[in-house]
Amino acid sequence: MRILVTGGAGFIGSALVRMLIQQTDYYVLNVDKLTYASHPDALADITDNARYQFVKADICDTAKVDSILQQFQPDVVMHLAAESHVDRSIEGPTAFIHTNIVGTYTLLEASRQYWMLLDASRKALFRFHHVSTDEVFGSLAETGLFSETSAYDPSSPYSASKASADHLVRAWHRTYNLPIVITNCSNNYGPFQYPEKLIPLMVLNALAGKSLPVYGNGQQVRDWLYVDDHVRALLLVVTQGRVGETYNIGGTNERSNLEVVYQICDLLEELVPHHPQALCVNGDGFRSLIKYVTDRPGHDVRYAIDASKILQELGWQPLESFNSGLRKTVEWLVKES
Repeated sequence: MRILVTGGAGFIGSALVRMLIQQTDYYVLNVDKLTYASHPDALADITDNARYQFVKADICDTAKVDSILQQFQPDVVMHLAAESHVDRSIEGPTAFIHTNIVGTYTLLEASRQYWMLLDASRKALFRFHHVSTDEVFGSLAETGLFSETSAYDPSSPYSASKASADHLVRAWHRTYNLPIVITNCSNNYGPFQYPEKLIPLMVLNALAGKSLPVYGNGQQVRDWLYVDDHVRALLLVVTQGRVGETYNIGGTNERSNLEVVYQICDLLEELVPHHPQALCVNGDGFRSLIKYVTDRPGHDVRYAIDASKILQELGWQPLESFNSGLRKTVEWLVKES
C-alpha cells in the first residue's frame, strides 16, 4: 500500500509515519509545510528508509498537490495537516481558516480528481481519511459523552475550522461518492509534542523554574489519549473502517487540567529530586510554581469521548493508561531538556 500523509512532521503525524515505516511494509510520502510546530527530529530514525519520502509543500497549493498525487499514486490519503492551537486561533484566526478549511478543500478536490481516473479495482480500494478533533462538539456538562452522532457546537476559531473541514469531507462523500472516513480524537499527548500544549509546557516551565499558568480555576476536564494509541487507531480505521463512517477515538482518561499539573509536579519531584525547585524551602516543590491566570475566552468546560464504536467494530482500545503514558512523556521531556 502507498500512503500519503499530510502534516507528517507534526506531533501526531510524525508518530503515524514512524509507526507506518517501522511496523508495516507500506510506502509513505510525508507532505508537510514545516511550520513552527513541525518536528523533523521526530522522523530521524526513519528518514533514510527506502519506503519513506518527504516533500515540503503547502496543501493549499493546488498545482503542487495535484503533482504530488500524480507522481506518488497513493492508495490512501491520511490528512493530518492543520493549525491546531486554540490560543493561537483566538489571537489570529486567519491561518486556521486558510489551512484547516481551504487546505482541506484543496486536498479533497485534488484527491477526487485523482480518484476518478483510477482503474476500477484501485478506485474501490482508495480512502481519504480526515483526522479531526473532539473539540468540534463543543462543551459537555459534568456527565455525558461525545458520540459519533453528537451535534456540532464549536467554541473557538480552531474548533470551528475543524468542524468546517469535517463537513466538507462528508459533503465530498455524499455529493461525489469519494470514499472517506473521519476520526475525532480526544487530547493527545506524548513525546515530540510542541511545547505550547499543556503537558510539555508545564514540564519545561517547571524544569526552568518558570510559573505554571493554569487557566481559571483549572477544573476544565479533558480526556487524554496517548499518541501511539491514537495512531494505531488511525491505521485500523483507514484499513478496516466502513466508508463514509466517523469513529471517535478516546483514551477514557478524564482529568481536570489542575489534576494533570499536580501529577506532573509530583512526577518531577520523583524524577529530578535534586532540582532546585524540588528542594525549595516552602515545601511545596514544583507545585509552588502554579499560577492561576485569566481564563481563555470561550473555554470549554469538559470533553469526554464514547469510543465504544471503534472498540466494537475494529477491536481497538488504548494500551496506555494516563499514569503510564504521562510517566513516559515526562521521562522523555526530562531526558531531552
